[in-house]
Amino acid sequence: MRRFVGILLAAALAMPAADIPLAGLQKPVEILRDKWGIPHIYAQTADDLFFAQGYIAARDRLFQIDTWRRVGTGRLAEVLGPAYVGRDRIARLVKYRGDWEQEWNSYSPDARQIATAFVAGINAYIRALGGKRPVEFQIAGYDPGLWEPEDVCARIAGLLMIRNFSREVARAQDIQRFGLDIVRKHMPADPPVPIEIPRDLDLEGISPAILKDYNDAIGPVRIPDIEGSNNWVVSGARSATGKPLLANDPHRPIYIPSLRKTVHLVGPGWNVIGAGEPALPGIALGHNEEAGFGFTIVGIDQGDIYVEKLDPQDPTRYLYKGEWRKMRVIEEELPVKGEKRPRRLALHYTIHGPVIAEDLGRHRAYALRWVGSEPGTAGYLGALRVSRARNWAEFESAANQYKLPSENLVYADRAGNIGWVAAGLAPIRKGWSGLLPVPGHTGEYEWSGFLPASQNPRKFNPPEGFIATANHNILPPDYPHALAYEWAAPFRFNRVVEMLGQKEKFSVADFEAMQQDVLSHPARLFQAAVKNWIRAQGELSVREEEIVSRIVRWDARLSADSIEAMIFELWSAKLPANLFGQALGSRVDLAATLRVLSGSPNGEALKRSLRDTIAELERKMGPDMAGWTWGRVHKVAFRHPVNRASFHRGPFSRPGDSNTVNNTGGSNFQQSSGASYREILDVSDWDKSVMTNAPGEVGNPDSPHYDDLIGEWSSGRYHPMLYSRKAVEGATVETLRLVPRP
Repeated sequence: MRRFVGILLAAALAMPAADIPLAGLQKPVEILRDKWGIPHIYAQTADDLFFAQGYIAARDRLFQIDTWRRVGTGRLAEVLGPAYVGRDRIARLVKYRGDWEQEWNSYSPDARQIATAFVAGINAYIRALGGKRPVEFQIAGYDPGLWEPEDVCARIAGLLMIRNFSREVARAQDIQRFGLDIVRKHMPADPPVPIEIPRDLDLEGISPAILKDYNDAIGPVRIPDIEGSNNWVVSGARSATGKPLLANDPHRPIYIPSLRKTVHLVGPGWNVIGAGEPALPGIALGHNEEAGFGFTIVGIDQGDIYVEKLDPQDPTRYLYKGEWRKMRVIEEELPVKGEKRPRRLALHYTIHGPVIAEDLGRHRAYALRWVGSEPGTAGYLGALRVSRARNWAEFESAANQYKLPSENLVYADRAGNIGWVAAGLAPIRKGWSGLLPVPGHTGEYEWSGFLPASQNPRKFNPPEGFIATANHNILPPDYPHALAYEWAAPFRFNRVVEMLGQKEKFSVADFEAMQQDVLSHPARLFQAAVKNWIRAQGELSVREEEIVSRIVRWDARLSADSIEAMIFELWSAKLPANLFGQALGSRVDLAATLRVLSGSPNGEALKRSLRDTIAELERKMGPDMAGWTWGRVHKVAFRHPVNRASFHRGPFSRPGDSNTVNNTGGSNFQQSSGASYREILDVSDWDKSVMTNAPGEVGNPDSPHYDDLIGEWSSGRYHPMLYSRKAVEGATVETLRLVPRP
């Protein structure tokens, strides 16, 4: 029945639409929606273009963007109650409080104008509702709020992508539990640097409690019923078309609606198509007439935790270089659902930044120094400049202004050039690593400004004819600056490079297959360890012999129907506890486990883990090995923040894991993150570019575009990313005309 209704709606959408009169428009705007749900917006002025983008963002994703606005501005408790007070406190603590002229100009000279038009379009749609609540708001029990231009400059999106300081806390705990030598051995820095405990730092008391409100602030919002990436580019010499090809598939949590929205913006100075966060103007990845661009997270260390000493007599005073200083205190009112009066929030700041936690028993405060306090560091707004770059010089200049989050920005243009810039604001730490929290009172551990952006790593037309990044260590061997010491293991990067070395020229179809690739480099390393082990191994049971034989003969592909993939995933998951002990094994990652195995396979640990694996598989999946398939347990579900079953989709069986190019990572064998959005840009003919954005482009559960892309996404298929007016018109199923209200 629902599919029948969807067909009727699609038919209705294909009919000519009446004009929609709106106050705030200067001239008529035409919006053509194609059969995959993508709006192509044609405007006669730039202001109207972004007004229309805001309007369509609200029309398609109002509940999502309203939720994000509340997350970013610290206004969730107002509609969801006391459980969200701590989360709102963090959002308000990290709010930009500097000079707004400097803030806007950091993105682009017209950023304020763009944001103003964008939120005017959102507000026009909200006002046009006339007080009627879309279904999600009906269930949640509140109305959408109106926007201000500054709302698009919220810092939470950037904070979400900076995890270095949370790892500082985890590393401090590991040293307390296991000792410094063990941490240095099994959790080393990359590139190698001695992990040292800062002078005058007492690790006692540094616990996960410090980050409770932070973790809440970056987690998903759930409404009761009444939260890595790959890219690569090849030059025309390595492409079947003679022009560059660019592939990108950012990895983020899997939700419904998708975390990204595709849009085509055509107006004076603009002709860009691609995806961005639906609550922001412009696009963050895609292409214009001359150049294409994409990104993956670099992982520059952009934050530090400072342990401040508090005055026992007055906890609003902290010690700095031998003197007691008064914290800056900002008081704000926080309305809370169900409470008669707003709460009074006292937001505390030291010289190092916002105080995210206090331990009054130990007379401590924990302050966050992070780049998000600087102007121009709202997440992804730097793309307003990047997306208009028409040549390498313009792209490089725009990348040098891109501050947060740190991104591997890749580039390809119609002139045949390819390039890469590791963009992001990089603090300079002289004489210390940033791998642990540091004492705030001594003044020894201060940032010495920021690395000039022109000194960030980059490449332009490398002789090998390709560039690839996958969150791995991208620092050249002779690079003199310490951008970070924590990276993703290079498994996905190594596989991409391996595939790029398997043939001379590539097509869009080749890139599609590469993005869907599930060959596991860790599985290959595990196979090698098992082969070395069985040479010296004595008696094995018939069952154990069969499993070992399967593993060593396996192609190392984590296909959904693979028995060997299921065995490998569970066996390798059980190995750390048997290799290092339960406590340390829970903290050591797969890369460290494989390093130990490659040096000297521990036969006893491998055998115990194998037997534990067999026992669990037989208990949970039955004695017949034919039923031990990876996709039977490895699944993904698209969950809506409104916790109503009819809004969710799935689960669906999935191949791969977090270490395959087709990244399907998560905990307990469930996929919770990955590439819901993928694009492959064909510079020779933009209309031959392809993409997908699961589960669909529209957030309204009654829309045919709510979930219509799940099928192609889950089966590894793509649809065209149409760009020329002729191609767009040929695939149009809905036409909207926004006109100025008389």
